[in-house]
Amino acid sequence: MSTLTPYRDLFPICTSRLFLNHAAIAPPSLRVVERMNAFMVECAEQGARNESQWEQKLDKIRCGAAKMMGAKAEDIALVSNTSTGLSLIAAAFPWRSGDAVLVPVPDFPSNIHPWTNLGRLGVEVIPVPRREGRIDCRDFARALTPGVRMVTLSSVYYANGAAADLEEIGAFCRKKGLFFVVDAIQSLGVLPVDVERTGIHALAAGGHKWLLGPMGSAILYLDPQFRRMLHPPLVGWKSMQDSGKFSEKFQLRNDAAAFEAGTPAWATLFGLGAALDLLAEIGTETVRNGIFELCDEFVAGLQARDIKIHSPLDPLERSGILSFSPPGPPEKIFQDLRAQGVDLSLRQGLLRISPHFYNSSRDVSTFFDALATIL
Repeated sequence: MSTLTPYRDLFPICTSRLFLNHAAIAPPSLRVVERMNAFMVECAEQGARNESQWEQKLDKIRCGAAKMMGAKAEDIALVSNTSTGLSLIAAAFPWRSGDAVLVPVPDFPSNIHPWTNLGRLGVEVIPVPRREGRIDCRDFARALTPGVRMVTLSSVYYANGAAADLEEIGAFCRKKGLFFVVDAIQSLGVLPVDVERTGIHALAAGGHKWLLGPMGSAILYLDPQFRRMLHPPLVGWKSMQDSGKFSEKFQLRNDAAAFEAGTPAWATLFGLGAALDLLAEIGTETVRNGIFELCDEFVAGLQARDIKIHSPLDPLERSGILSFSPPGPPEKIFQDLRAQGVDLSLRQGLLRISPHFYNSSRDVSTFFDALATIL
């Protein structure tokens, strides 16, 4: 962890609060802020005279996003949030009346409503039960009916951090001829993923959590063969081939950027690029190990105080989320901790902490000191 200490200075929130809430809305680093500000200053001083260079920078961001998941840049679209990405997939797929999609429940609403919205087309959502946040692939098999064409899930359950076995579920989907869609907002940036090896056909992940990017930015991955089946429900001048020539001919791009309809949110996406650059500089394995080491320290402290932990601790099921039952009224303890400068979440009656690589062992001690004053 000591090798990551210098990066702490990039997160000024550390000087005023104990931030343990990256599974909610993370604070961006100063590098993100500086890159976004630099772009806006450039616009103020020069207008859009460098737009061709901006396009090249977007290509670089797509490359960085693709590298995180074993994909290619042409398979990446840059969108505004996870919900938009999932909704684009749901609306673009060639559904037929009588089709069905398997959806774990409970799950975060972003991965429920886009599929429920298909009911008007005669598409059924078949709920598959989570068990203490976990997904058992055998439950997908039990829920399978002839009309099922797709499985969609959150890679990590937001309430207690249970991580799905994407390789096992991907293998199940391949065997059954199903399309596999993943909401990866609670894992991308922490847990490694290889979309080709796992057989993921589409993946969406917002940038404002574990990627440490700005709100309003997200990554959408679309497998090339799967993409050929889709028709973008939103199109515009940027969706077309040779968009820079402003042709009126309707000829969609051949890459995932066909799902980017109009003028990009340049500043926000450049901020996302800075966030991806930072994580790449540190390295995925280093980030993951740093987060898990901190979670181990929190686990030891909670267990020493006989506080019940609800997050899986098995290496194959864990994530950066650690949820526990407070020894007292959850809402009161949550509010008392926030009053002492500790940022965390309250989800389904559980306190949820989610540290990142720049947090430290001192932060762990500070957390338990604050908790001791409350209990």
